[in-house]
Amino acid sequence: MFRFLFDRDTWQEVIDSFSKNKLRSILTMVGVWWGILLLIGLLGSARGLENSFNRLFGDFATNSVFFMGNTTGMPFKGFQEGRRIQLTIPHIKKVEDNIEGIEFVVPRNMNPVLVTKNFLSGTFNIFGDYPLLDKVQKKKLIHGRFINQNDIDDTKKVAVISESIYKQLFEKDEIAVGTYIQINKINYTVIGVYDPGNVNFGPSEDIHIPFTTFQKVYNKGDKIGFMMITGKPEYDIVQIQRDAELMLKNLNNVHPKDNRAFRSFNLGKEFAKFTGFLSGMQFLTWFVGIATLIAGVFAIGNILLITVKERTKEIGVRRALGATPFEIKRQIVVEAVFLTLVAGLFGIISGGWVLIALNYKFGQGAEATLVNPSVSIGVVFISLIILIVLGTLIGLIPAFKATSIKPIEALREE
Repeated sequence: MFRFLFDRDTWQEVIDSFSKNKLRSILTMVGVWWGILLLIGLLGSARGLENSFNRLFGDFATNSVFFMGNTTGMPFKGFQEGRRIQLTIPHIKKVEDNIEGIEFVVPRNMNPVLVTKNFLSGTFNIFGDYPLLDKVQKKKLIHGRFINQNDIDDTKKVAVISESIYKQLFEKDEIAVGTYIQINKINYTVIGVYDPGNVNFGPSEDIHIPFTTFQKVYNKGDKIGFMMITGKPEYDIVQIQRDAELMLKNLNNVHPKDNRAFRSFNLGKEFAKFTGFLSGMQFLTWFVGIATLIAGVFAIGNILLITVKERTKEIGVRRALGATPFEIKRQIVVEAVFLTLVAGLFGIISGGWVLIALNYKFGQGAEATLVNPSVSIGVVFISLIILIVLGTLIGLIPAFKATSIKPIEALREE
């Protein structure tokens, strides 16, 4: 059935038809070329944005919400407006045990401190943390390790510092792990150096010490600065936020309608907005790309109608010599698919070069906006299949037009 595709005469006719009207054929192919170029370029850019976002939040548990105490905005149960709300360790336990869907609750403390090493110094922020933090906000350790349970149990004076702090306090290539730094005139052993990456909800230059050490040194008792709640993937983080806020209000005698008592930030909600934007962008890209392709393919169909009109006598001769209507239709469809595929392949190649240029321009460095903009092989195959289908369908219009002419009338055509 498909032997005609390997027939030399078939392709000789296609080439002859193309070469007779080179400029006209090229101009009609531009529409298909532009449609594929647009499709590949926009889909690749959307993937680049997604890769950038994943790199930005890749080490962060995105299904998370942050809570910290604020001042009340309404009087309640004898308490005046403006009362300061303080989160505590018992609040952590209550929230963790009573709210469905929670995976982790991470308490944290923070203070600004003066850090010195020999004659170098700087003001940074120090965090009191548990090892659990490394599960919800993975640290990209360059040297050493993060805080472990032994550090917590023994209230060790150890510190994990960011790479930027290392560069400010240490000489180039100096080994930091195992050396001492002074934090507010107290010696701490550096046990790790990490790359803070692009996302850090707080200062980009910070130090982590065991939570228990922070409690003891800064006399915090069971007070905490803020908590990070991470929900299980199958649960709605927005609902978890509502439930947690209501429980914290009950525990702190805050009016249920008081929206000022706690400050919160729902990372999962913001993440969902961005992923929704990406999905919408991909849908719009496919819609615009395919619509442009259809317009380009229709242009090819119109040109083939003109070509069929010009080749009326030739078609009449072929019919008179015994060519069947199916053979005439087949030849016209092959020409339509050929023009569509050639234009599409050039569009795919051009789109690839566009993505390479975008990656070179916007995909380099730590703050790249388009990280590795690309399309999958599957997208390329789908695009080619769409081209073949559209080329075949549009080729049928001039094909039926060609076979509707009776041989005797075609031979009379001047």
